[in-house]
Amino acid sequence: MASQHLTRFILILFIYILSGAGFTWANEEAVEKAIEPHFPGAKIESLRKTPYLGLYEVLVGGELFYTDEKAEYFFFGHIVDTKSRTSVTNERLQEIKAARRVPLDTLPLEFAIKIVKGNGERKLAVFTDPNCPYCKQLEKELVNITDITIYTLLYPVLRGSLELSTSIWCAQDQIKAWDDFMLRGITPETNDCETPIPTLLKSGQENRVTGTPTLIFADGSIVGGMIPAQAIEEKLRSANQSIK
Repeated sequence: MASQHLTRFILILFIYILSGAGFTWANEEAVEKAIEPHFPGAKIESLRKTPYLGLYEVLVGGELFYTDEKAEYFFFGHIVDTKSRTSVTNERLQEIKAARRVPLDTLPLEFAIKIVKGNGERKLAVFTDPNCPYCKQLEKELVNITDITIYTLLYPVLRGSLELSTSIWCAQDQIKAWDDFMLRGITPETNDCETPIPTLLKSGQENRVTGTPTLIFADGSIVGGMIPAQAIEEKLRSANQSIK
């Protein structure tokens, strides 16, 4: 008799858990449908219920915010854990950032200044602006890294960079013009021709490149900002291991 009661209890508990999971899923689907009209044409990248205040966490266009179950209100800002005094929102943003990937084959690499060093086995794409001081520092770090193919994607977002990028792209020897300016401060001769810069700018915007330099490795992982040669080597190594 006791075993029958236990079996019945487990069965009821199992059904309750399943129905609860289905209810949560149904709620999330309803919340997503309620949110969609507010962001026409945009993809809801992530939606999940949080363990606090009955709020739902939403990620749209790289921006994180919160909403209620009817999507009647949107909450932008940070939720802070008062016990640990840490921003739950910031921790979540870091998780999302670390998980984000941009596959190399989705980038317009045919319009890159392609630099092959050694066997060229390792791959790295860099969105870069010639007037960006951190980009120049990065180029110095890349000098001693070998067995790599670097795809330099011109991303002129600073004042005066469009004209400079055009002159570098239109130079007879693009690699020399790039290295001369970035490593030796030699300004290229003024040149003008048809360039792929509009395509590169569009690609950067679509992939949420908000600053330069932005490095994208073979596994699609992204690093924003200048990092030293040692860190680049470590990222190249881990990227190659993850794609094998």
